[in-house]
Amino acid sequence: MVTTFDPKLVVITVGGTPISGFADGTFIRVERETDTFTKVVGADGFVSRAKSNNKSGSITITLAQTSNSNSVLNALSTADELSNNGVVPCMIKDLSGTSTYFSSSAWVRKPSNAEFGKEISNREWVLDCADISMKTEGNFPSL
Repeated sequence: MVTTFDPKLVVITVGGTPISGFADGTFIRVERETDTFTKVVGADGFVSRAKSNNKSGSITITLAQTSNSNSVLNALSTADELSNNGVVPCMIKDLSGTSTYFSSSAWVRKPSNAEFGKEISNREWVLDCADISMKTEGNFPSL
């Protein structure tokens, strides 16, 4: 059996607006802020664990400098900085599989850094999220 991942089928929306123009390589990274469980081992080897209910995290989006989505994320960042009105939902879905990620409250951490040179460079945008539901699964078999 052969399965296929198609990066063109990864869909991300921020505030309901589709994001596109991704950089080559890793273009989206989703991570939780804390581990789900913390293990504690006593001096006698007794093991306990504490569950974290912290569902916050971050989503890092890497775009080519030529992507129009830089303008979308920059506008969101600027609006938030000026009026505190930049908290929006964010959704990521892999349509060639079943992985989905969702945050009802995400915001741009800071404007992207920029560099200019002979080649097209990347713009990295980090969204902080108050909550992230994570469904990390596989991809469909090829037909």
